[in-house]
Amino acid sequence: MADTRGERLQVMLSPEELTVIDDFRFRHRMPTRAAAVRELLKLGLTVATANGNGMKSSDYGVFSRGRDGHTSEHDPDPAA
Repeated sequence: MADTRGERLQVMLSPEELTVIDDFRFRHRMPTRAAAVRELLKLGLTVATANGNGMKSSDYGVFSRGRDGHTSEHDPDPAA
């Protein structure tokens, strides 16, 4: 893979998702959020993933999502 990165990928994250990425970054002493996200992508690509089966983008998230795409009050605390 080339060292140059010519594509920009914009991803919208909830405050909770960003906190998890920042925690990962600092726990592993990574220099930037981008480096942490690239490492998480690399790790994620090494495991089996869900088959899309017509799911919408909002159906995917770091935490369990309700029908409206937001974490419900009955979901486990993501910080726990």
